[in-house]
Amino acid sequence: MGAQSVSDQDLKKTPLYDAHVAAGARMVPFAGYHMPVQYKDGVLKEHLWTREHAGLFDVSHMGQARLRGANPAKSFEKLVSADYQGLKPGKQRYAVLLNDQGGVIDDLMTARPDDDGLFIVVNGACKDNDYAIIAKALEGEATVERLEDRALLALQGPEAAAVLAAHVPEAAGMVFMDTAAVSAFGTDAIISRSGYTGEDGYEISVPASQAERIWNTLLTDERVKAIGLGARDSLRLEAGLPLYGHDMDETVSPIEAGMPFAVGKSRREAADFPGADRILKELAGDLKRVRVNLKVLEGAPAREGAEIADETGAVVGVVTSGGFGPSFGGAIAIGFVPPALAVVGSKLKVIVRGKPQAAEVVTSPFVPTRYVRKI
Repeated sequence: MGAQSVSDQDLKKTPLYDAHVAAGARMVPFAGYHMPVQYKDGVLKEHLWTREHAGLFDVSHMGQARLRGANPAKSFEKLVSADYQGLKPGKQRYAVLLNDQGGVIDDLMTARPDDDGLFIVVNGACKDNDYAIIAKALEGEATVERLEDRALLALQGPEAAAVLAAHVPEAAGMVFMDTAAVSAFGTDAIISRSGYTGEDGYEISVPASQAERIWNTLLTDERVKAIGLGARDSLRLEAGLPLYGHDMDETVSPIEAGMPFAVGKSRREAADFPGADRILKELAGDLKRVRVNLKVLEGAPAREGAEIADETGAVVGVVTSGGFGPSFGGAIAIGFVPPALAVVGSKLKVIVRGKPQAAEVVTSPFVPTRYVRKI
């Protein structure tokens, strides 16, 4: 996760900005917003707290919207790889917004929490572009209503379910990727059992006017601490989850990014999504590069942009995310290499400050995920 060079006067504030400052957060520019990178305990302690208890994250910079129309799911399938016509009420599904070449414009979650069309959450840095593309492509079929008056909180960790159940009893019966529109904390909320840390947890959409009250209510529980973007990044890295703008962009396909699950079975059969020719060939094995997880065996962590070399020293790829994994107990990285070098156990090198360091391809995730798939 890298802060972006934006002047302070150009940055937006989430509804929780004052709460972050009051809690002593170190604020940085991220996705056009002032965002907390860490609080007083620091990234390492925040990371480990989330693994052991419950971490509360402000992800209000993300874009929230409703897609409405005669058949919004069918219309939306023109632009994405997932099967949304087959998405049942109370469920959400991950997908990628594709360009005509099969590259990833953004990755997103789309849900049916109720009967009011589709509920979409996209990355904060991409939301203006995403919604413009969707609105233009679906003009006359569906409308995009941006929910600018809502905040988004993420409660993550092994104690998240017990914490939230005390306020929203129905949340306890949800499983991974369930979603529901509920009355919670004295207001309307959209809750999904999901997140981007690899831990069990929830994302909670609430009116912006109620966000600080709900944030503070959750923090009264001794099992909950506020967690910044630094730990969110190290948690998702250990979970082997690619981050848009780093491990994915408009040149990278979902297959190269190691996410064939993002292309629904019915969509493969119909071959009716953008870039289908390329993606179907890649699914059949016609790939020049693929995402790998690397354990760095010596030296400093390999950061984004570090070159990856084979055992002869020839450069074969690049690191797109990297750092120290606190729960993993060592340096880890995500990068791209030719398929022949992506086999688990392959010996590679990462070039850090001009020095080759031994690395090995390992399975994903680095740290086991703990999604609750059944109650």
